[in-house]
Amino acid sequence: MMVLLVILTFTLSLLTPLIAKLNRNQIGVILAALPLAIFIFFAGLYSPISTGEVFRELYNWIPTLGIDFTFYLDGLSFIFTLIISFVGVIVFLYANSYLKNDSSIVRFYVSLLIFMGSMLGLVLSDNFYVAFIFWELTSISSYLLIGHYHEKEASRFSALQALLVTASGGLALLAGFIILESISGVNSFSALPALSDQIISHPLYTTALILILAGAFTKSAQFPFHFWLPNAMEAPTPVSAYLHSATMVKAGVYMLARLNPSLGNTEIWQYALLFFGSATMILGAIYTFRQTDLKRILAYSTVSVLGTLVMLLGIGTDLAIKAFVIYLIAHSLYKGALFLVAGIIDHETGTRDATKLGGLFALMPITAISAFLAGLSNIGIVPLIGFIGKETVYSAAIEFNKFGYLFILLAIVTNIFIIVATIRTGFQPFLGKKRKTPQHAHEPPFYMLLGPCLLSFAGLPMGIFASRIIGNLINYSELGIISTKISIPVKLWHGLNEIFWLSVITVLLGLALYVIKKRFTSFLEKNNLPDQFSSSFWYGKSIGFLLYIARWQTLILQNGRLRYYILFIILATLGFIFPLFFSHSVFDRLLISFEFHFSEILICIMIIVATIFTIIAPSRLMAVAGLGVVGIGVTLIFLLLGAPDLALAQFAIETLTVILFVLVLYKLPKFIPQTNLSVRVKDFIIAIAAGFMMTLIVLLTASENMVSDLKRYFSETSLTEGFGRNIVNVILVDFRAIDTLGEITVLGIAAISIYALLKLQIKKDDDK
Repeated sequence: MMVLLVILTFTLSLLTPLIAKLNRNQIGVILAALPLAIFIFFAGLYSPISTGEVFRELYNWIPTLGIDFTFYLDGLSFIFTLIISFVGVIVFLYANSYLKNDSSIVRFYVSLLIFMGSMLGLVLSDNFYVAFIFWELTSISSYLLIGHYHEKEASRFSALQALLVTASGGLALLAGFIILESISGVNSFSALPALSDQIISHPLYTTALILILAGAFTKSAQFPFHFWLPNAMEAPTPVSAYLHSATMVKAGVYMLARLNPSLGNTEIWQYALLFFGSATMILGAIYTFRQTDLKRILAYSTVSVLGTLVMLLGIGTDLAIKAFVIYLIAHSLYKGALFLVAGIIDHETGTRDATKLGGLFALMPITAISAFLAGLSNIGIVPLIGFIGKETVYSAAIEFNKFGYLFILLAIVTNIFIIVATIRTGFQPFLGKKRKTPQHAHEPPFYMLLGPCLLSFAGLPMGIFASRIIGNLINYSELGIISTKISIPVKLWHGLNEIFWLSVITVLLGLALYVIKKRFTSFLEKNNLPDQFSSSFWYGKSIGFLLYIARWQTLILQNGRLRYYILFIILATLGFIFPLFFSHSVFDRLLISFEFHFSEILICIMIIVATIFTIIAPSRLMAVAGLGVVGIGVTLIFLLLGAPDLALAQFAIETLTVILFVLVLYKLPKFIPQTNLSVRVKDFIIAIAAGFMMTLIVLLTASENMVSDLKRYFSETSLTEGFGRNIVNVILVDFRAIDTLGEITVLGIAAISIYALLKLQIKKDDDK
């Protein structure tokens, strides 16, 4: 059933254009039925999951490589599937109104469905390589979603930046998976924990770990890869709420949590997650202070939360894992709501600038209440779930024996900045004096208002009944983050203990910092670090260097002249092959026979004469005629060697090629030689060397005893299994069917592209 739901999501993306033709105005409402059904299905599994049961589905895909569609549902993947599907319902409904007048709304929903299916496939996949495929699909679909407003240069830049960073990390992740399989002998996440000692003791463990961390860090915007996430706010608000708050950016965190039982328990794992997580946590919080755009403030605060989640995995204690789960759920609720509120403000007022907003409560009371609830949860006010999350983070930091006071200090400072950011995004736009906005503000349509209301109000029951709803998942389910069961109660209220007073102090300091924010902003501007300390600066330098190399190699290797392309290919081949000839003494193994038939000598002479004639021909048509004679000579060789089918195919191709060449070259200007004597001498030497190399390869191949089980297999099974007497044809059509299908697919795509270019009509301006 799990595999079917994922396939159904991708299938619905293909049917979306047809659904849009039936009812374009309510397409989001119609499509929201699928994530709603997925949420209901997985929510119905709460009881067995919360008692420790796991579900597994296996469908064979490429059994020879050990790659199968193995879907695995435990406590960890269960939490993620509920977040993906529940927030998905809200985003689909929200976008129905937010993008109602968007001409590209169908393309938007297609990409959004692909993304949702990819995220579900990622968190449910038990196989490394299937998970990697879904991992990359999230990057591709997010690229399309971030660049939805592709007519804007900023959107194109942000989409490309996100794709380059996350896809580069994806390649590192794939390399890490390959090494991990070579170490453990398995490619299943669920099988890895039992092999933890074998993996950790292996010499390649560190290499695999670094590659996997690189992939996870890029996806979840960890320092120093954090810069792409705020820039991705060029995407429509539904995308920001779904991808960059609740789901995609947590994919890297999910991967770390999933691999924690097998790769954790080492100092390098712990210190890496602690350092990069805490650095991301504090930097993301500080960066919120200098932003004025509501979505960028929320984006940097999301970066900070992602760092907190990674830091908690680095701490790795039972209490830290408990904090990880609670914080993960809480953030998806309140941050998704705040992103949607920011979109409503932008949609209804025409601006997202926090300095130009105020007094909107009277005009948008329901939106304001939703923002207040989400903001209070973000700040950590009882009885909302955000309060439990923040207190548990503090408890985990204090309990940690290694540098515990350092991490509690970092957590407090981080939350102080987050409180200021929350006030600016969730409270400031609605309170105070009414400011003039580009548009007259009012409450948004129902479907836009429904999302933030559901997400923000959900924080109340999730906080009040946390012990019943979340506690069972943490304590009794097969959580998949650590190898042992946790036994820690989840409570809303622990009394007036030191953690509570730390929370009170944090809130008071956050309010104080908000009061003096102008002076603090001025201080930050005066003490701004040089650009060289910015990750985005080095990203720009890297892209600039890459473009420089591309321009340089284009001028040399891809200058538009075919003769140079051929020249570079031949020289590269000579450079690689000739050293092998001399280093392996292949000349001693050559078996040269001088027994020739008269017909063979005659054909060789004909080919040589035709080749010379082609080279010295004074016109293109004569050169083509000489080239055709060379092809006919090769055809005769095939015929003499007992390959009549190949000879017939070669003859047909040579005849057709000559005709096509004549038809094309007949229209070209008169042939004018463009090379001097020295160039021709150089080309002659290179051609002789290439011919000598090919002769050696042919002689060496003929000298070897070509014993192959494939020859016997093909000859024995071509008729019985392929039902063909022509072995070559059976190989191409049956035994190499996937390769042939790939070639046909490439040709088909090329044909479609050519057709699209031929049908392309460029609109001209009216004044031209």
